[in-house]
This record gives sequence, structure tokens and C-alpha cells, in this order.
Amino acid sequence: MKKVYSGKTKDVFALENGNYLLKFKDDCTGKDGVFDPGENSVGLTIDGVGDVNLRMSIYFFEKINAAGIKTHYVGANLKDTTMEVLPAKVFGKGLEVICRHKAVGSFFRRYGEYIEEGSDLPAYVETTFKNDAKGDPLVTKDGLVVLGVMSEKQYDDIKEMTQRITKIVADDLKEKGLVLYDIKFEFGYAPDGSVMLIDEIASGNMRVYKDGKYIDPMTLSKLFFAE
Repeated sequence: MKKVYSGKTKDVFALENGNYLLKFKDDCTGKDGVFDPGENSVGLTIDGVGDVNLRMSIYFFEKINAAGIKTHYVGANLKDTTMEVLPAKVFGKGLEVICRHKAVGSFFRRYGEYIEEGSDLPAYVETTFKNDAKGDPLVTKDGLVVLGVMSEKQYDDIKEMTQRITKIVADDLKEKGLVLYDIKFEFGYAPDGSVMLIDEIASGNMRVYKDGKYIDPMTLSKLFFAE
């Protein structure tokens, strides 16, 4: 295997069959030794976090694939904490897609004069460029098309897929007494231009509440897999 990329929380290796292997690490984003999924640098190492992030990703990728929604997931090996994925190109230099059920976080900070905090949102989808220096700026559908990042059809596909995937995740969490407020995804595209869900689906990418109280990602992972 040839290492092609070393990320904050995963390393990427090229496989002989043309696919890629993601190696999940125990490194976490954070600051001053405190775990924070919103931070842009590795702040600490938590034993077992790579394993639980992979387990949750396997769980949801298999559900999403079964629902007929295209993802890059091929298979995984829990013993090695690795996931085999299809090759995919990212949009632009990296794009994040957020689906929101509640007006909290950066959405409320931007639009608080128009809406009360915690208000319901109708699976509201927004896109941001991955750019730490610029604070991950928002970009509209028209902006993405004008800038040549994607076609109108690719955007429409991403929006529809995001809302369908979010419903799968939210419904599953609801069965466990948990409420999904928002979730962040990444998408890529295959050589034929078709859109697919990539990266991971882990507790650090979602904001979840139980009985009106925020559940931090590590606690969420434990609750999710509790018998």
C-alpha cells in the first residue's frame, strides 16, 4: 500500500485494485487538550475514538447503501480500523454540506434577528468551502455553478441526497431517544460525474440532544452503541 495523504484524523492509502483505504486514527480535533469537532487542528488523542468512529460509519454507510443512495463505502476491517472506499474527487478544494433541523450554532449566529434559537428548520441545507483561514465561507448553489465547482444537477443531487441521508440518521437516533439538530457531510464525484457520499459519518459530525441537553460526541458514541 502507498500512503497518499495524511489527514488530521485519518490516513489514506492507495490499493492495488484502484480503491483507497482509510486508516482511522485516535487523534481528535480540539484545543488545549479539550475535544472539539469544530476545531481545525489536532488537539488530543483519545484511545478508541478511531474504532468508534469507524463503527458508526460502517453502521450508517451500510444503511445508506441499502437505501439505494450512492456512497464511497466498500467494506471495513475493525481489527485494523480501516475502511475501503471507492475513488472519488472532491468538489473544488473541499466542500462541506450541512443539514439543519434546528436553528442553532452558526446558523443562529448569522440569522438570530430573524428566528428564535432552537426553532425548527425544514431539513435546511447549506454548503461551505473548507477553508480554515477564511472560516469556511458559505457558498450558494449559483456561486458553486458560476465558480465551476459543480453543475446544477450535481448540486440538486447533493441536496436531495443530504436530506434523505439526514432522515435516515435522525430516525435512527430518534429510536434511541436522541434528537438530531444538525449534521455535516462531505460529497465527491465518480469519473462519470455522479455524486456520492464520502468521508465518514461519526458522532463528531453531528449535533445531538437528549432531553433538551447537548450530548458531546464521545458520550453520544457510547449511548449509540449501548445495548
